[in-house]
Amino acid sequence: MTAADRAPVRVGVFGLLGSGNLGNDGSLEAVLGYLRAEHPGAVVDALCGGPEAVTARFGIPATRLHWYRGEYRTASRANAIVAKGLGKLVDVFRTASWVRRHDVVIVPGMGVLEATLPLRPWGFPYSLFLLCASGRLLRTRVALVGVGAAAIGNRPTRTLVRWSARLAAYRSYRDAPSRDAMREMGVDTTRDEVHPDLAFALPTPRASAPADPSAPPGPVCVGVMDFHGGNDDRDRADEIYRRYLDGTIRFVRTLVEEGRPVRLLTGDECDASVVAAIRDAVDSPLVTAAEPSSLADLMNEMAAADTVVAVRYHNLICALKTGTPVLALCYATKSDALMAEMGLSAYCHPAQEVDADRLLEQFRALEKRSAELRQTLTERNLAAARRLEHHFNSLTAALFPAADHAHTSRKAP
Repeated sequence: MTAADRAPVRVGVFGLLGSGNLGNDGSLEAVLGYLRAEHPGAVVDALCGGPEAVTARFGIPATRLHWYRGEYRTASRANAIVAKGLGKLVDVFRTASWVRRHDVVIVPGMGVLEATLPLRPWGFPYSLFLLCASGRLLRTRVALVGVGAAAIGNRPTRTLVRWSARLAAYRSYRDAPSRDAMREMGVDTTRDEVHPDLAFALPTPRASAPADPSAPPGPVCVGVMDFHGGNDDRDRADEIYRRYLDGTIRFVRTLVEEGRPVRLLTGDECDASVVAAIRDAVDSPLVTAAEPSSLADLMNEMAAADTVVAVRYHNLICALKTGTPVLALCYATKSDALMAEMGLSAYCHPAQEVDADRLLEQFRALEKRSAELRQTLTERNLAAARRLEHHFNSLTAALFPAADHAHTSRKAP
């Protein structure tokens, strides 16, 4: 039987996609780019948080992740509690039915094995467990591709995440601490690989011309986040948010007083409230805000900036990928690991305890080394591209062995 005679491979993509988080959708875009380039005959659809948005943007059929539409709203009334509980049961059968229709299911990137932001065990961790258990039972290969992981304190969440990872047919991680965290949680990671985040596979906008040293300082992009700490910080979430916001406002105000244009950027729809709070506090025409709808939009903004200060993980990636020096407000190990990998470990600042004076000091040190750091980022980005090419080759060998054999045969003399 020739490759043309074989039935097309049925590939599902799964996750909180199309729900307003640009990083999640960027990971999906990277995987779809890989599938379209290396496996153009594959039939792809999604089980996701925002099916309408995924279909509109990426042109693939999509199904809603949860039967109960109010899944992420707090259930306070009896009927809502009953509906949410019923939804958990219905989703067992919905997920299994969807998985059965596929040869391969890919979870594209995202921090699906971590709880660095507030997370309930019966939310996405439960959904991921249903996916991986269904895959094992129905013999559909489930691949956790380039995902993030972190140590989890909450026992139910940790148990669901650990079993999800164990039941998956393939795992790879976006950094070494993620693999270490899964090993510490009891998962055999002997065959698991570490590669750069999938977003590094996305197209990079053309870099702007080097700044004229005699010209006045240019714009600064400040990526913001509706940040209330992590899963273990619920008792002081308001305090963390206020400290983060106050420190960011002081930082932006100082830049404006020095005549620097500041461009505020988001990474999720919920970040709009932070943008509004900063603009209310710093009432100046020098402070403007973008409305990015993709990681490409973010990269275009950052490529035009002299410097970036950001907190969301994929905002950091966008700055690094464009070669723009960035100062990271870090809320999890993943951010520190990313900055170290790209040669900027000296420019990390704790998001939980923003100190505006120290932040400004680090910012000025970063700008003094701008030319040197841009060269470093150029070199590190080239290395990341080579490692991702290897990642996709490994993915093909693990998930599409027949296609990989045909691809190799076509190349043979």
